[in-house]
Amino acid sequence: MSRRWTGLLMTVAVLIVALFVTATVARRHHLEVRDDFRRYILLSTFGFYAGGVLDVRVSHFRVDPGTEENMFGLSLDKTMSDSMNPYLDSHQDKCILTEPVAVQSNGPIVFFKMDLKQNVVHVSCSKDWQNIHLYKDRSGVPALRSKRQSFAQASDSKMVYMQRRRRAAYHVPEPNDFASAAEAVGGGNAATVCSKLTLPLEVKADDMFKYYSFNFAIYVATKQEEGLYNLYFHSCPNYAQNSLYELNFNVDIEEKNSGNYLSAGEMPLPALYFMMSVLFFLSGLFWVFILRKSKHPLFKIHYLMGVLVFLKSLSLMFHAINFHFIEVQGEHVEAWAILYYITHLLKGAVLIITIVLIGTGWTFIKHILADKDKKLFMIVIPLQVLANVAEIIIAESDEGDKEYSTWRDIFMLVDLLCCGAILFPVVWSIRHLQEAAGTDGKAAINLRKLKLFRQFYIMIVCYIYFTRIIVILLKITVAFQYAWLDEMFKEMATYVFFVLTGYKFRPVSQHPYFSLHGDDLDDDDDDGEVEILTQSGLSDGISKITNRSQPSSTAASGVTMVESHEEERDNLISKRESSHEYD
Repeated sequence: MSRRWTGLLMTVAVLIVALFVTATVARRHHLEVRDDFRRYILLSTFGFYAGGVLDVRVSHFRVDPGTEENMFGLSLDKTMSDSMNPYLDSHQDKCILTEPVAVQSNGPIVFFKMDLKQNVVHVSCSKDWQNIHLYKDRSGVPALRSKRQSFAQASDSKMVYMQRRRRAAYHVPEPNDFASAAEAVGGGNAATVCSKLTLPLEVKADDMFKYYSFNFAIYVATKQEEGLYNLYFHSCPNYAQNSLYELNFNVDIEEKNSGNYLSAGEMPLPALYFMMSVLFFLSGLFWVFILRKSKHPLFKIHYLMGVLVFLKSLSLMFHAINFHFIEVQGEHVEAWAILYYITHLLKGAVLIITIVLIGTGWTFIKHILADKDKKLFMIVIPLQVLANVAEIIIAESDEGDKEYSTWRDIFMLVDLLCCGAILFPVVWSIRHLQEAAGTDGKAAINLRKLKLFRQFYIMIVCYIYFTRIIVILLKITVAFQYAWLDEMFKEMATYVFFVLTGYKFRPVSQHPYFSLHGDDLDDDDDDGEVEILTQSGLSDGISKITNRSQPSSTAASGVTMVESHEEERDNLISKRESSHEYD
């Protein structure tokens, strides 16, 4: 069974890798919107520090002749955390571009309204947006100019407006280094000045359609302008109930933080993934050392646990290298991306297999899997592979893709099903032990087994709850520059779960699965004592009743051992399975 599943997982991994080699776009976004009827499209979410640059180009926006009066455009808002957007929450049934920007009071926001008749883009800012450094293209941004061109004048034809004070190239200015927008144009407040700004709208036409294009760049100049910037495209005609407008256009977006292509909340991730990879690798070496030095019985599950730790380490290492190249180049290197996808898929599958095998007690208390255990594997493993595929698609796709929200919903649903399914074998084992204890009236015989299974059950529940719920709540509540904390807590929770699982199920001479000492039998009846007869899980439930009123040297020794042959063990297994079926 293991070879068949390994081959299946490798096949799925290769297919997914082949898909993502051409789909990876990283932080240099190129989005092609085709035959789309959405009301609004989230194009990008990026955390900017002072010195950051947002470069946007909308091209080949197709418009049917005679529909130039429709309202289309972009909105750029700034928040401090990755929580729900306050503007979209209140504009689900009404296009936000149809309202004056002056009435917007949920935070800084800028409108870019396309005037298809006048061939211009009107820019307007809310009163909360104190200053905006807007340029017609990225060549006018001070941080991208050469030192010779860094002292720009207000009459620069490529600049909408900028401060009159001189500044050095690549210098992150202090707030007082910049004159306000009002000073730049000779008076008035920032919102009034911003409302006078326009961008040129290029037009090309053929026999059937008109195609519009425009671009702009925004420079995050000061500490006050730092934040999480959300860029949306709005199609006001699609808010109408009777008709929908088909959207077709391209968007190219480039986001940088002083030469770094990672968002403010992602900058520590390469170092974090690398350190966690080293930590898992050293822990894996320590686990191998324990297995080699152990004089106690070893099982296949012990080696599988070691394989899981090393797969986790490799996955984190390739993930760190991936993020490093995104940080430097703005996009993946395909070879490292392929390695990451393969190890990520294999790690997810091996993790779910290990948890289910431990939960069923395989090799610990039984050497075969029941039919219901096998059926659970047939369900859980494909679901886990699908969840990992959806997770990779979400991470590597543009937020504006039509399939993005679909895969996100699939991931949440499938991940929830997997988390629920892996609890079933543990619950089955707990119920079996409870029934066995109640049948023979000797609860002490299964006391340690029940205790260990319950601890493992609690560990799984806490791991799932923390990595699925607590981490998400943390992500949407912390400030944008601390968004990396959710990944740190997620990886640390995973490491703690691995360590506790390894400690609970390490190879020992008198494992709670196999032996029971006299001091655990205090709660038993006074007329008898239960002792485990073998170290093999095949004779689970076989015991000897020793009368305490008749002391014997055997009882005093602690544990009585009985030799058994393979044929007797097989007969015992078949008898126990048939008895459970009749029950």
